[in-house]
Amino acid sequence: MSKATRATQMLEKAGVAFSVHTYDYDPDADHIGLQAAEALGEAPGRVLKTLMALVDGKPVCVILPSDREVAMKKLAAAFGGKSAQMMKPADAERSAGYKVGGISPFGQMRKVRTAIEQAALDNEYVFINGGQRGLQVRLNPRDAMSVLEALAAPLVA
Repeated sequence: MSKATRATQMLEKAGVAFSVHTYDYDPDADHIGLQAAEALGEAPGRVLKTLMALVDGKPVCVILPSDREVAMKKLAAAFGGKSAQMMKPADAERSAGYKVGGISPFGQMRKVRTAIEQAALDNEYVFINGGQRGLQVRLNPRDAMSVLEALAAPLVA
């Protein structure tokens, strides 16, 4: 597994302090983010999942704790929209340029508006997908927010 991805390259270019962590990705896991947290020996609230959604038909990226679900009304409101829905997996892969299970908010093919769950900012560090299945980057959540020009909002159900 290569540890150099578009995601890690974006973080390096931005001068963000991060470390790379690998784990055995289980494609059959019911909840990929929870499987990553367990494999890394970290609390699920510290291992964030990256989801691709549509707000008023426009793609957005959502980052939230792996043990939580996104509230669509809160997501739409965060972006000033009326409605939100999850992207179909194939559309998410096409938009982000990463495979499902390896979607990172960093280094996506097209820059999209991004939101991070506000409560995640309370952590000293978080893990976020590094652009490959079984690859996570550990960094300060405020650094992630800054690099992504993300907004912080309450997003969980």
